[in-house]
Amino acid sequence: MKNVHQYYVYILVSKIRGTLYIGITNDLQRRVYEHKKGSKKGFTFKYGVHMLVYFETFQNVEEAILREKRLKKWNRSWKIELIEKENVKWLDLSSDWYDDLLND
Repeated sequence: MKNVHQYYVYILVSKIRGTLYIGITNDLQRRVYEHKKGSKKGFTFKYGVHMLVYFETFQNVEEAILREKRLKKWNRSWKIELIEKENVKWLDLSSDWYDDLLND
């Protein structure tokens, strides 16, 4: 039996209409947690980008990679429009995922 894999293309922001980051992962909860905790001292740590405002799910990694690359080439206004189409209030979709873990 073949295992079913899931891949996620996601958008994080620093604040409403703030700095945007687009990434890909096979474990969305783990990866967003890493961003929130600042585990990796890269772009998202430097600019305080840790609010999950948008994501898409894929079963094929090649499709996910292609989508991520395409989104990264989009102009900023298209990315904002995409977010606001699904998440008008720019809510952090992961806001209640880590209540216990982030309050340590």
